[in-house]
Amino acid sequence: MSTLAPTATLARFAAELRLEQIPSPVLRRCEDLLLDWLGSALAGKGARPVEAIARVARLMGPAEGPCEILIDRSRSTPAFAAMVNAASSHFAEQDDVHNGSVFHPAAVVFPAALAVAQALGSSGRELLAASVAGYEVGIRIGEFLGRSHYRIFHTTGTAGTLAAAAAAGRLLGLDPVRMGHAFGSAGTQAAGLWEFLRDAADSKQLHTAHAASTGLMSAYLAREGLTGARRILEGAQGLAAGMSSDADPAKLTDRLGERWALAETSFKFHASCRHTHPAADALLQVLQAHDLRAADIGAVTAHVHQGAIDVLGPVVDPQTVHQAKFSMGTVLGLVAGRGAAGLGEFEGDWRAADVVALRERVRMKLDPEVDAAYPKRWIGKVTVETTDGRVLFGRVDEPKGDPGNSLSRAEIEDKALRLAAFSGAATADEMRELCRRAWTLADAPVVGPLLAPAS
Repeated sequence: MSTLAPTATLARFAAELRLEQIPSPVLRRCEDLLLDWLGSALAGKGARPVEAIARVARLMGPAEGPCEILIDRSRSTPAFAAMVNAASSHFAEQDDVHNGSVFHPAAVVFPAALAVAQALGSSGRELLAASVAGYEVGIRIGEFLGRSHYRIFHTTGTAGTLAAAAAAGRLLGLDPVRMGHAFGSAGTQAAGLWEFLRDAADSKQLHTAHAASTGLMSAYLAREGLTGARRILEGAQGLAAGMSSDADPAKLTDRLGERWALAETSFKFHASCRHTHPAADALLQVLQAHDLRAADIGAVTAHVHQGAIDVLGPVVDPQTVHQAKFSMGTVLGLVAGRGAAGLGEFEGDWRAADVVALRERVRMKLDPEVDAAYPKRWIGKVTVETTDGRVLFGRVDEPKGDPGNSLSRAEIEDKALRLAAFSGAATADEMRELCRRAWTLADAPVVGPLLAPAS
């Protein structure tokens, strides 16, 4: 048993993790998650908040550099490339999620890791090891901060800052002490509040942009000797003290090197907030089992955990497509009326009269069983009242994309191709080559540009 404080133990793990220690299935899962992230990053091309962040990055940073900005294939410094790639990958609401920490690791870990790897000329093996370190650190910090944290704070913005520092620090070769300093600097800058959802603000993309670039910069600063708080997580005035009322320090070091939290990460099937997915899958089950159409539905009750009510509850009249992805009624309206809640359905129909009409007949109800299982398990339960007086029930214990109901590599490839096609960021041939490169990343001696420069 380590006698180090939890922050120091986690920092030592991230600094000393070697590829040989990581089981092969975990590395293969990391490759899957990388490709899934690349699809989401490309899908952000053209999105107004993403393009705004990209314009600022171009204004502030150099026109050239070693690191790739995926949406336009330009180059910049590590910090600005990480900033834009992180923002773009969190827009389509298709990036991955870890249930127990309620954290989206890919959107902060891969932007930082890819940027540093390209700046240093690191190998694919080093990129994979660094990404695993980032996932393991960020997930454990999210679990440590607990449910009370997520009620106010967007965990991807807070825990994500340290996850990005871990990935970047691992590539930079930080020793455990300097990795701890990187954590201290990243943690003191960790931020992200849910208030933006109430008025459809653009802060969600800013959260990932800030977390990835700040975590990366914290690692570089630690390399140059800048010190940070040694107990930034569990200290008397650290993250838990300021951002949680139910923090559990034991979760920071839970079976480090034995339990691989990355392998627990889920893919997102629907293009909406993950809190809507269990109910969406349960409603699809009812529709298919009873051959129902949207016109047959009188009302739907989604039986949910408290986290869903906290995040989705404020969105009663969505004003933007992104806010609509946080509306349980809109998501279930699309599922019922269009058979899916994907990017195309949202872009074309979230304001359609029939979708809005069903949205108004959807309510969320706290369910003790669902709430007790959350966040480790995200159970989906719905009660559907039909227009002819029937009461029907649907239940899904593992939403599509969860580890026990995961996407195959063929499905991941298909998803990545659809995401890139949606924004026009890459051709089908380019995406097939990108898929091949993701599956063979461990063999790459140098991580260079992933896409050909724009013509």
